[in-house]
Amino acid sequence: MLEHIQADVWVRFQRMRGNEVHFICADDAHGTPIMLKAQQLGIEPEQMIAAVSQEHQKDFSDFNISYDNYHSTHSEENRELSSLIYGRLKENGFIKNRTISQLYDPEKGMFLPDRFVKGTCPKCKSPDQYGDNCEVCGATYSPTELIEPKSVVSGATPIMRESEHFFFDLPSFSEMLQAWTRSGALQEQVANKMQEWFESGLQQWDITRDAPYFGFEIPDAPGKYFYVWLDAPIGYMGSFKNLCDKRGDLGFDEFWRKDSSTELYHFIGKDIVYFHSLFWPAMLEGSNFRKPSNVFVHGYVTVNGAKMSKSRGTFIQARTYLDHLDADCLRYYYAAKLSSRIDDIDLNLEDFVQRVNADIVNKVVNLASRNAGFINKRFGGKLSEHLADPALYQTFVDAADEIAQAYESRESGKAIREIMALADLANRYVDEQAPWVVAKQEGRDADLQAICSMGINLFRVLMTYLKPVLPSLSERTEAFLNTELTWDSTSQPLLDHQVNAFKALFNRIEMTKVEAMIEEGKAAAAAAVAASKPATGPLADEPIQDTITFDDFAKVDMRIAEIKSAEFVEGSDKLLKLMLDLGGETRQVFSGIRSAYPDPSVLVGRLTVMVANLAPRKMRFGMSEGMVMAAGPGGKDIFLLSPDSGAQPGHQVK
Repeated sequence: MLEHIQADVWVRFQRMRGNEVHFICADDAHGTPIMLKAQQLGIEPEQMIAAVSQEHQKDFSDFNISYDNYHSTHSEENRELSSLIYGRLKENGFIKNRTISQLYDPEKGMFLPDRFVKGTCPKCKSPDQYGDNCEVCGATYSPTELIEPKSVVSGATPIMRESEHFFFDLPSFSEMLQAWTRSGALQEQVANKMQEWFESGLQQWDITRDAPYFGFEIPDAPGKYFYVWLDAPIGYMGSFKNLCDKRGDLGFDEFWRKDSSTELYHFIGKDIVYFHSLFWPAMLEGSNFRKPSNVFVHGYVTVNGAKMSKSRGTFIQARTYLDHLDADCLRYYYAAKLSSRIDDIDLNLEDFVQRVNADIVNKVVNLASRNAGFINKRFGGKLSEHLADPALYQTFVDAADEIAQAYESRESGKAIREIMALADLANRYVDEQAPWVVAKQEGRDADLQAICSMGINLFRVLMTYLKPVLPSLSERTEAFLNTELTWDSTSQPLLDHQVNAFKALFNRIEMTKVEAMIEEGKAAAAAAVAASKPATGPLADEPIQDTITFDDFAKVDMRIAEIKSAEFVEGSDKLLKLMLDLGGETRQVFSGIRSAYPDPSVLVGRLTVMVANLAPRKMRFGMSEGMVMAAGPGGKDIFLLSPDSGAQPGHQVK
């Protein structure tokens, strides 16, 4: 939610300043992980992403994220634009074809994306690193460079297999990108990181994935799909195209053509800088579209100083948060910590409770409540005709430009500090004027009304400045004040103005609610583990594999076989050599069941089940011509399968 909240605060501020803003986003709906997750759930990917989209949109709505359009990268608009951009890049000579060797999972029958291979980093030798970059030393590399690679999907050792792939010629844009990255379009930290990649040399970018893959098939290339990171950023364009088509009064080309005078901003996390700061602008340049005005990058979120943890309950889902706490609380805390830099943000839950209660409840809302009572009871809700302290009010008005500049430059933390400093001034004014004392003094009704009206007006200015951050509280404030909070209207105080009866505007956060949220997070994590893998029993150790069709099963020819001889294999402490009679045909099979049958003679004469059409495998002990079927976790716990009485050697198992 950090990214959505940061962008929404900036957008709401721009709208308050009278700027025309079109705020769009989309679910990133393609790729191997989505395909595999849908397979695991036994549903089609389209069904899964549709359900996820509904959940996301409900969460964003309840967090008051004011998107004009929320779409999906799996859309016709995105398919058309991806094909168009690819076609232009190819026509302009920026798409290259060549055959490459890739890691392939022999068990799953699929080429492995970089993130689906893990192994030891070839640079710093850290274990358990992904196939594209090391999280320990930050090195980037090819998955083929990993030491002892393993498939994340099946655990199998990948093999090399050749396939023709299409490449985007990123090095052709090196000069343009070096100028663009230093043009002010990126934060200095990001631009410096880009320089490291320029120095190491830009490489051509593989934009192809082989079937099976969930994404867009490449035009005129059956079985080849666009890599998710080609069509994912184009999804910005697809979502905006969808908005244009729905509204009818927006011209897509006006915003995206190369000479467009409109401004285009992206809010992203630092983990995807490479794609947005190199590939994306180069793709746009090569296909004759405009580039972003700025790419705003934020850091990661930690909770209580550590990575989010499911076991500790700090991997908190947006819906879990919303079931316990007001969305404005998290919006405020994030805004108070955000800057224009890409530093990580820590959500310290105790600090979260204390800051929200101290700032929003004690300083801001309390300012309204301690004055509204007198205005409602003594003056029928009517504010004074004049300001009690025009100089103080002007101080609040004069702060608008500095606060606006902070919002504009995404320094919302600085804006919050300025606003809270004003809140301290306002509360000091009320403390010094002591309206509760004045209320008891005869003949000072006009003074009481002026003091309390001053407090209400200062509250109004504070809430106007906080409106981009606290939309729900702002809406309740507008109902109380009987006026809209607009940036420009703060210059004129509310005088001789009728306000409505004051109702509680905001509830203090109780730590018990945060603790309940944490416990629910733990319970949800435990339930997810229980749903995906039972806690005990054989299924816990070896979960049921992906669903297959009957045709898949029919390819395996299992036959009843009689064990004619069984003996140890010299030089192996795991294998037994079995001679199997299939009813007129004899097969030699090497089977890793020695530890379970230390006296192999007990197997002679038994009937068992074997896979008869398995390709023969040459071993250093001889040729193995099939596989016998057994159950159990391994070691001494291996149990050879036997058919019911009456079965004969050669009978097919169906």
